Amino acid sequence: MFVLDTNILSELIRKKPNSHLLKRLSECPAENLFSTCINVMELRYGSAMRRDSKEFWRKIEEEINSRLTILGFDERGAALCGDLLADLEKQGRPMGIEDAIIGSIALSHGFILVTGNVSHFSRIPSLKVKNWLVP
Repeated sequence: MFVLDTNILSELIRKKPNSHLLKRLSECPAENLFSTCINVMELRYGSAMRRDSKEFWRKIEEEINSRLTILGFDERGAALCGDLLADLEKQGRPMGIEDAIIGSIALSHGFILVTGNVSHFSRIPSLKVKNWLVP
């Protein structure tokens, strides 16, 4: 099971998406692909900043959100996230709250996070991270 990060989802709506990503997605059953409510928020924010926001958001809903199961941020994920943020802060390696939530949601479900930002998310202990943008 895979949680797709925002940078992966954004790649899918480019005029010419990354070929390595498209290949990996074609090999993965749709029921194994997830995203999070935080990724939806990030996509909505990016869409809302555009002149063509309504049309662009419609494209995101039709081509991305409708094809994924969107995971919420529940109590278990929230507790994991709180511990993670505190631990990283104590180590002097703080992380943005949105990415901490995304990572905690994936971790709480035991899913692999697919992102182009592997080094950033690899700071989350026990979280499995893959980059499908490279072979």
